[in-house]
Amino acid sequence: MSATPRVRPGERPATLRASKPNLLIGVAVSLVSVAAATAAIYPLKSLAPVVSLSVVYLPAVLLVSAYWGLALGVATSLLSAAAFNFFHLPPTGRFTIADSRNWVALGAFIVVAVVVSTVAELARSRALEADRRRAEADLAAAIARDLLGGSETESALASASRRVAAALGIASASISLGAIEGDRRRRAVALSGADGRQIATLLLPRRLPAETEQRLESYVAPALGALVAIALRRDALQAEAVETEALRRSDDIKTAVLRAVSHDLRTPVTAILAAGHALGSGSLTAGERVELSAAVIEEGEQLAGLVDKLLDLSRLQAGRADPRRDWVSLEDVVHAARDGLSESGAGVRLTIDPDVPPIRADAAHLERAFANLLENAVRYSRGLPVSVHVRRNGPQVVVRVVDQGPGIGAAERARIFEPFYRGPGSGDAGAGSGLGLSIAKGFVEANGGTITVDSLPGQGSSFVVSLPIELPAKPQPEAEPALPT
Repeated sequence: MSATPRVRPGERPATLRASKPNLLIGVAVSLVSVAAATAAIYPLKSLAPVVSLSVVYLPAVLLVSAYWGLALGVATSLLSAAAFNFFHLPPTGRFTIADSRNWVALGAFIVVAVVVSTVAELARSRALEADRRRAEADLAAAIARDLLGGSETESALASASRRVAAALGIASASISLGAIEGDRRRRAVALSGADGRQIATLLLPRRLPAETEQRLESYVAPALGALVAIALRRDALQAEAVETEALRRSDDIKTAVLRAVSHDLRTPVTAILAAGHALGSGSLTAGERVELSAAVIEEGEQLAGLVDKLLDLSRLQAGRADPRRDWVSLEDVVHAARDGLSESGAGVRLTIDPDVPPIRADAAHLERAFANLLENAVRYSRGLPVSVHVRRNGPQVVVRVVDQGPGIGAAERARIFEPFYRGPGSGDAGAGSGLGLSIAKGFVEANGGTITVDSLPGQGSSFVVSLPIELPAKPQPEAEPALPT
């Protein structure tokens, strides 16, 4: 079995075109072909009888009939018969046929022209239909890419409308979701899904050619309706997936909150209750009462700090932590954050470059952010010093908080800013709630900054906060008073 020859991309097979070539070119080809055949017969007369040489005109009749249709093919056959009669059949030089058998040549020419042109028209109509189907398939594929490749169907309808207009050869087209009525200038074509329910409307110019109307009704509108229905179904599935993910995330947060409440809140409450009952005992010495009082205060402060963090996280997640921007000195902010650590802040070493300018930010937000970063660094450094370096880096101020803790692995760095997340071994470093880094990230980003972490296991961690520098507006010079004229 012979293999079917393949056509390379970009090449067209040697078949009839769907549309006829230019008529003037056909007339020229007809005249030149008949003239060439007439001239070719002269040297052939010595090889064969003149009557049998009429076949020399057949290629011209076949060529013109195949490519330019029946009318020009019949004209070429008549021209061929006339030329053969005038130049080669006796008596030459006149349009007279002495032998009636020579009429057979004329009849053969006309029959060949009719048969060949009919076959060519059939092939041409099939080629035209194939081109049309290919164009419609390309249109459907392009619209499918627009509707199914984007994020939302409604935003892709404009691009799909332009493709429909270009494919139908009309000035404009518009696709809108839902049912829309037409008007004097535009007609409305309903686009329906598989269930027959109208889901969108295609708006086109009121008057369209009959061929365009047929293409629209038979293929374009049904295919477009099916694609829009698929795209809308895709949107619904994506919305369901997002909602499901949001619900799952909400459940995870609720579970984490319950765990935090069950441990981080209950621990100081239990200590406070135990100290309170002990203070009621009459057998306590003055020193023991002071010690229990200090324990109550310490646990109360820890409880208040945890409540403050929960409130901060709630504000950030609800989008209600809008910063009140003003000119802020980062030196003052970092000093205030360190002083808030009380005794543990003594191990924090500050280095601030003299060229660090003020920035526009919310001082309370940044103080809370740096307080959480410093608290985290002090906790994991286990008594070793924590260094903080503030410097200018081009259009930003960079604050680097470096601890000497155990470091953070690559798998943990992707999650340490999640609320309530505490990595392996965090319980050994202190009673962290897993909220500090998440709150720091939220407050920094609310003020237009970014926070990243560089760390290797066993080599400590470095948290880098970058905040944009906003140049103060230059005061406008006061206008000089006009001199009296």
